[in-house]
Amino acid sequence: MLEYAKGVAEKLGIAEKNVAAVLTLFSEGATIPFIARYRKDRTGAMDEVQIQQIQDEAQQQKEFAERRNFIEKTITEQGKMTDELLAKLQAAITIHALEDIYLPYKPKRKTKAQTARENGLEPLALLLLEQGTISPVAVAAEYVTEVVKSPEEALQGARDIIAEIINENADTRAKLRLLFENTATVQSIVLSDKEAEGIKYKDYFAFSEPISKIPSHRYLAIIRGFMEGVLRLTVAPDEETALLRIEKQYLKAENEAGEQVKKAIKDAYRRLLHPSLESEFKAALKIKADEEAIHVFAENLRQLLLSSPLGGKRILAIDPGYRTGCKVVCLDENGALKKTGLIYVHENNHKLVDAEHTLRSLIQEYRIEAIAVGDGTAGRETEQFIKKLQLHLPLFLVNEDGASVYSASETAREEFPLEDITVRGAVSIGRRLMDPLAELVKIDPKSIGVGQYQHDVNQVRLKERLDQTVVSCVNTVGVNLNTASKHLLSYVSGIGPSIAENIVTYRTEKGGFKNRKQLLEVPRLGAKAYEQCAGFLRIKNSENPLDASAVHPEAYHVVTRMAEDLGIDVSSLIGHESIAKTITSERYITDAIGKHTIDDIIKELSKPGLDPRSEAQAMEYADIYSIEDVQVGMVVPGIVTNLTRFGAFVDIGVKQDGLVHVSEVAHKYITDPSEALKLQQKVQVKVLEVDIARKRISLSIKQTMEAPTQRKHSGAPQKHARTDSPKEVPITDALQLLKKKFGK
Repeated sequence: MLEYAKGVAEKLGIAEKNVAAVLTLFSEGATIPFIARYRKDRTGAMDEVQIQQIQDEAQQQKEFAERRNFIEKTITEQGKMTDELLAKLQAAITIHALEDIYLPYKPKRKTKAQTARENGLEPLALLLLEQGTISPVAVAAEYVTEVVKSPEEALQGARDIIAEIINENADTRAKLRLLFENTATVQSIVLSDKEAEGIKYKDYFAFSEPISKIPSHRYLAIIRGFMEGVLRLTVAPDEETALLRIEKQYLKAENEAGEQVKKAIKDAYRRLLHPSLESEFKAALKIKADEEAIHVFAENLRQLLLSSPLGGKRILAIDPGYRTGCKVVCLDENGALKKTGLIYVHENNHKLVDAEHTLRSLIQEYRIEAIAVGDGTAGRETEQFIKKLQLHLPLFLVNEDGASVYSASETAREEFPLEDITVRGAVSIGRRLMDPLAELVKIDPKSIGVGQYQHDVNQVRLKERLDQTVVSCVNTVGVNLNTASKHLLSYVSGIGPSIAENIVTYRTEKGGFKNRKQLLEVPRLGAKAYEQCAGFLRIKNSENPLDASAVHPEAYHVVTRMAEDLGIDVSSLIGHESIAKTITSERYITDAIGKHTIDDIIKELSKPGLDPRSEAQAMEYADIYSIEDVQVGMVVPGIVTNLTRFGAFVDIGVKQDGLVHVSEVAHKYITDPSEALKLQQKVQVKVLEVDIARKRISLSIKQTMEAPTQRKHSGAPQKHARTDSPKEVPITDALQLLKKKFGK
């Protein structure tokens, strides 16, 4: 795809040589994490976001070129290609411009205009378009035949031809498309007798908003109401304005022939142009809304996957329950299941004494270091019971969204074939505390509960983006080669499911990896896969101390030289920041390894294998356990569980998360809660409203904070760009993404 480097560079505003370097690396089989981490010198230190944009844009330009070639070939085969037409196709820079040019030549089902042409009415249509001083009825009488029964029927056929001519005129379509883009509105109304059934869509029973302003969540809500048969949805500009635009192009005279053309214009717009452009813009709005929703989902997933781990501690994990009891499991520091049990803590009888005895015995026998309790049904009540025991251990409420999905999955059955789903669920809760990333990769991201409208967006695109996010997170953190599951390994750069399984099999047979070079002995893991994955795999207590770091094996010789120059061995250099700081990077720069790589090596030597995630801290909720306990005016602690465009959901320790509307997040004006908040962030919130019937809690963060003092300043406010901020997809660009809708 190197031939698209120039076009991609121009579109994204990135140096062509850097774009070319990225595309070349892709052609060599490199992955995005590998390029971003180990090929900075070739790319100009581009991050994963930029590299992904280059890949996506190059793919779009490739598909655009393929579509144009197909259109040129099709028109040429029809014998209708001209130099002028070819020039127009070569000059087209957007998909819709290309498709408009192709429209008159595109094979289609028989139309009214085609029938009229077969009936010999095209000369009449062209005569009417000239709009001379003729009597249309008198002229039309000359076209009456056995098939065309009357002058009016002849005029109708002629108007059908004119309507198709107007519809297939690229200039006309371009002007109306611009009108749609600038002035069209999304309108929805409730269908008759659907008011009660669709009460949740009440806000959209009589709704209108410009397409340029409607947010993604609102459009997706309307789409859902439309799909459920509650709402009627239209996208259109003012009809009179649209008709005037067309009339300005086609009306030449105010006479009888002109009146016929005017009728044809109205028919062309209502029957052909408006439905076509409406479908186009509905699809474009859907793509735009999907991309924004998917971006929010992906960023939430990233924050969840990178949330703080407790690390290798011995855990007692509890999957709470009322009538069926609480399933208890004990895990060792590697997450291996050591013991299972069942306690009853929600019945006021002797079973409470038994539960206390069981917990104390397990904690002593398995030298438990922390307790994890699922935050679902009976979670807070179980937490309350354990706190009363004063066990002097850190207690964590763990988000268990998706744990039940994992429990019933093939993955869980494979790991624990002899255990029931409650045991598997408790194990998942405990492991999620130890390392959220390692456990969550086993679950379909859509089941984790951090998205919105995830079942309404493009599922292929959603899976693609979420998989990219998981891959990015796994490689950002790095993976312990001797303890990682095959599911975690499969997301490492250069490794797929089959190689991951081969790694685990080899590990089991050989008793673990002693060094990174052993990876080359794994079946199907060749030199290219080794190049891509080695730097992201860690081996503690390896024969080579660099194997526990993010230094790539291809650069080991550089570290050896650094150590020799300092008169020490490599192990003495690793982990000593003061020594690493004395290294002059310029001394080690070569044609093969540049400054970016050397700087990264020095940084890694200072803190080798450093996990970018901070350690988990227990959350202390207020003494409220249900929505009935929540009172307006309370100020309580909470934790952010989900971020959307319109607000943040916060868990305050009851079964329903409260909503902090975007206007209640911060004292300064923000358009997106993610500007001020992160997933899993601990916050203080004030209760604004409680609706027990609808199970809704309205919260405020800013009302718990002192408003900043106003400071005078001069000049315009500065805007700071964020490379990882949600990228809004303009309608014009969204239209270009309709490549899958082309049809031949």
